[in-house]
Amino acid sequence: MTSEELLAVLAAVGHAQRLRVIAELSDGRMYVSELARRLGMSRPLLYMHLERLEKAGLVLGSLELSEDGKALKYFELAPFDLHVNVATILAAVAQDAAAGPVAGEAEEPGPATAPKAKRKRA
Repeated sequence: MTSEELLAVLAAVGHAQRLRVIAELSDGRMYVSELARRLGMSRPLLYMHLERLEKAGLVLGSLELSEDGKALKYFELAPFDLHVNVATILAAVAQDAAAGPVAGEAEEPGPATAPKAKRKRA
């Protein structure tokens, strides 16, 4: 797991509403409307939280048709076992270092690239 993936998982579980979603889905897969009713949450807000959990690999979504032809979006927990300790963090950082620099990450300015100080005129 890279540090970016680790941060995505930590951000996903770092919100009380998303923890409630995970807890509710621990009983088994459920379609969005039912999940929203159980949590007392609007579907748009729930979708936002589910998207974050899905991007982190913690939930899986699938679209299915009901007997009457309605599209139902079901979600279920993905199998995961989350342990965060120093070893987890060191492994993520080591994997990043082996992969090379992260795209979009600027180097800190050194002496050759540091902006020149403005001189005061007397």
